[in-house]
Amino acid sequence: MPPEYVVHGQYSMKSDVFSYGAIVLELVSGKKNRQFSEQEHSLNLLGHAWRLWSNERPLELLDEVLKEGCTRSEVIRCIQVGLLCVQQRPEDRPDMSSVVLMLNGEKLLPKPKVPGFYTDTSVALETDSLLKNYTSFSINEISITMSDAR
Repeated sequence: MPPEYVVHGQYSMKSDVFSYGAIVLELVSGKKNRQFSEQEHSLNLLGHAWRLWSNERPLELLDEVLKEGCTRSEVIRCIQVGLLCVQQRPEDRPDMSSVVLMLNGEKLLPKPKVPGFYTDTSVALETDSLLKNYTSFSINEISITMSDAR
């Protein structure tokens, strides 16, 4: 599920793109995002793929079964497209027509940003800077809910 649905309960025009990217990364890795847990850094599959990409080791994501019959550049392109699709913010994700062109090799690929649900602490600093622009509905950050009987 895309972050905008999990956090706010709303779908965006690019929610399907997020799901597609997660499936691409699952297919390449041979692992399910829901059942994957990378012990050393407590990452899900998307976070693990991002960490490998950031450390310039994307081919380590590739399932052993697929290693023999694949083209290295195509696998790297698939991983990059998958990461572009699972961006945290919907406006950072490509639309599906662009994804098709990217997978066909007809379009230059931008550099992916941190994916949704990435829990590394270094990203917390980036999130904190985004939250500075957040406006609270309550000045003292306390809300009171009154329940009235029918």
